[in-house]
Amino acid sequence: MNGIIFDVIDKTGRKVRLTKKQWSHINRKHPLVASYIEEIKDALIKPDAITDSDQEDVYFYYKYYKFLKSPYKHILVMVKHLNGEGFIITVYLEKNIK
Repeated sequence: MNGIIFDVIDKTGRKVRLTKKQWSHINRKHPLVASYIEEIKDALIKPDAITDSDQEDVYFYYKYYKFLKSPYKHILVMVKHLNGEGFIITVYLEKNIK
């Protein structure tokens, strides 16, 4: 089993998990978010918006942070819900909520 970085209960009341395997993928693909682990948790617990994606059971959680060292000020956490639990697919910075 993959190690778990964290589990949180999201705004919708479902458990969302970040595994070491996915965190490694996120850090490789989107290194700007590597220092924002607490903000990622916060985006799941208190998002500014949750939107649907084109993929079944995949949702985008957005949270705005003025202090981000980027012109992109929203953290976007992509979560797949399966059997009542959520798994973080990826995290990156976004300019606007879509």
